[in-house]
Amino acid sequence: MEKWQRSLYQPNLPLGADGTKVTASKAHITLSKEAAKEGMVLLKNNESLLPFQAGTKLALFGKGSFDYVKGGGGSGDVTVAYTTNLYEGFKKLPGKVEVYEALSDYYRKEVEKQYEAGAEPGMTVEPAFPEETAKKARAYTDTAVICISRFSGEGWDRKSSYDKEMDESVQTDPLLEKAERIFPDGDFYLTKEESAMVEQVQQLFPKVAVVMNVGGMVDTDWFAENKKIQAVLMAWQGGMEGGSAAAELLCGVGSPSGKLSDTFAKKLEDYPSSETFHESVKYVDYKEDIYVGYRYFETIPGADKAVNYPFGYGLSYTTFECALVSAEEKQGVIRVRVNVTNTGKYPGKEVMQLYAQAPQGVLGKAKRVLAAFEKTRLLAQGETQLLTLEAPVAQLASYDDLGKIQKSAYVLEKGKYQFYLGTSVRETEQVFCFTMPEDTVTEQLTAKLVTTSLAERMLSDGSFEKLPQSEPNDPDYSAIKRVPREESDGFSPAVRALPGHQIWSQPYKKDAHIFMEVAEGKITLDEFVTQMTDEELAHILGGQPNTGVANTFGFGNMPEYGIPNIMTADGPAGLRIEKKCGVVTTAWPCATLLACTWNPDVLYQVGAAGAAEVKENNIAVWLTPAVNIHRSPLCGRNFEYYSEDPYLTGKMASAMVKGIQSKHIAATVKHFACNNKETNRKESDSRVSERAAREIYLKAFEIIVKEADPWCIMSSYNIVNGHRTSENRELLEDILRGEWNYQGMVTTDWWTSGEHYKEVKAGNDIKMACGFPESLLRAKEAGVLTREEMEICAKRILGLILKID
Repeated sequence: MEKWQRSLYQPNLPLGADGTKVTASKAHITLSKEAAKEGMVLLKNNESLLPFQAGTKLALFGKGSFDYVKGGGGSGDVTVAYTTNLYEGFKKLPGKVEVYEALSDYYRKEVEKQYEAGAEPGMTVEPAFPEETAKKARAYTDTAVICISRFSGEGWDRKSSYDKEMDESVQTDPLLEKAERIFPDGDFYLTKEESAMVEQVQQLFPKVAVVMNVGGMVDTDWFAENKKIQAVLMAWQGGMEGGSAAAELLCGVGSPSGKLSDTFAKKLEDYPSSETFHESVKYVDYKEDIYVGYRYFETIPGADKAVNYPFGYGLSYTTFECALVSAEEKQGVIRVRVNVTNTGKYPGKEVMQLYAQAPQGVLGKAKRVLAAFEKTRLLAQGETQLLTLEAPVAQLASYDDLGKIQKSAYVLEKGKYQFYLGTSVRETEQVFCFTMPEDTVTEQLTAKLVTTSLAERMLSDGSFEKLPQSEPNDPDYSAIKRVPREESDGFSPAVRALPGHQIWSQPYKKDAHIFMEVAEGKITLDEFVTQMTDEELAHILGGQPNTGVANTFGFGNMPEYGIPNIMTADGPAGLRIEKKCGVVTTAWPCATLLACTWNPDVLYQVGAAGAAEVKENNIAVWLTPAVNIHRSPLCGRNFEYYSEDPYLTGKMASAMVKGIQSKHIAATVKHFACNNKETNRKESDSRVSERAAREIYLKAFEIIVKEADPWCIMSSYNIVNGHRTSENRELLEDILRGEWNYQGMVTTDWWTSGEHYKEVKAGNDIKMACGFPESLLRAKEAGVLTREEMEICAKRILGLILKID
């Protein structure tokens, strides 16, 4: 195909080798199911209840057996031809199990009734327990399967018992009111109806398995130590074939190999972020600092007792033996080699995890930090694989933001560094240690993103230290008249009017160089941009109208110069095309499930397949992956994000980015940064120390930039330490481009509260979904924006378009 042919002409050209479409193809749907199976986590399997033996009779309980949730809402939603729920998954396995139909008929009808009344998947009420039917089911079998489902959505957060009266007007999603009615205690916990159903099932049936169709961290206390519930599969939101994936694993068609990407505590209130998460709609204080997830639970005295299932945990149907071969430090890299042997009855995969423990020193450290991991291939019974895990020593350095050793530097403190190998953060053995004779600076930086209003932060012993305070920035300051919010939020891009021209004699602007000359190397990008007027530059710095099946607008769109209008598309769980377009795509498992595969190869395959669907539908920029940290279970958008751990997030998302861009589709890594709360997300200030920002909340982005070279990064809605991220030059220029050498383009999130001229000055290249060219020209006239600053951003936008084929 000629360059930009898809963007310019929107041809209906399938990408399949035999002329067939790849979008929602059988191969992609199969890959979605296999990815789901690899990321589902077996939390419990007492008495070897699973896998169900051939011919086992089952009674399916809970609306979740039919009320299946494939993924989250908002940008994470996907239009699909169908979804497969758990009941349907079992029915696709004839000869494996038999289902008591009368009971399933009851739940099917109850769920259909609620759907017909307007309920959304995962937002239904658990129906009354069918006592008589349940007794007949017990006569039919001694084995019950309970399915619990949950919906997650963009734009609103979960609640906890800590919450005070809140201004609900800042949470705009209409599902919020429904959620509070259905889940009065918050959807982290079982509802009263669900609890009653679970109690009645476990009284009737001696064998009980549970399937959790959820998007992230939920209450596990009701089954963790409950001997009446023998087995639990964390099935997550598994995409369009998630029901089949769960059913196959339960029946032994594959062995679970997923590992938790988060710590599952006994109560929501056990997470250190819960108490003040909803303290204010205007700010969030990241008081726990670097002690997020397992860094908190494994370090802070007494916190370990609050854990039901630790980070990295996951069972298998088979067993493995791990034999250390060697462990050494060479040229600044820790290298551990281990033989993993399948010693059980089933084929399976194991994940070896290497954790580091640095000396506490004067800076304080987490007791354990994930340093490397490797997953085996599928090992047959008796088969062995040699794995090599590598971790640069410099990766263990801590950032000194207060100057306790050396200010604004990454430091390896003197003392003993110990390394632990195992299959979860707690199931490890020490395999290596070395001593750093003196404090060593691994990287000298300068202070950035310094907090002004965070009063204190947690230390490794659970106490708090005071932080310096200073005059906060006013994020709403503008040197020119601001564009009123009501004239910007939700608006589509304006369509530029161009004078008519004689298409066969003068198709482009007279005497102008066209963009194809840059693509062909005839002129430089600098030469091309120099010829553009200020007004033209201003227009190219904002989003452009939709074409084809796109609904999230585009970049470029300057036909007088031959600049194509390349389209963008959501989202994190698959190519999102509005239902009215008549195009169905593949819904992939949610990001949390994908992280739980601990398998970058799977992420690469999903990224490449998803990007092929994006490309086939003549879209060029895919707004994924989303890599914010699971700071708190309360964040309503956690289903789009990977993990509480930045290293695991960075490695897995890097593979996704590489897969996407292998198809010459731009990945868009988001939301940069500290976007860990949906409530009032455009006006909420994330108040975080520079150390926590660098070690936890920016680290995944840093790994992705350095390993995968993403073509696009999306700045987030929120404010960080008093500065809107899209207006924050320290974040976008000094750190992202200066320290990490990022070469790509930065886009805003859609319809931010940022002032367009301030975003341009900060290095946020394009304002989406629409820009404000008149405002930019006023800023230039007022002397607060220069043409040079506009040109720099324009060249990065055009540079991305040049990468599109």
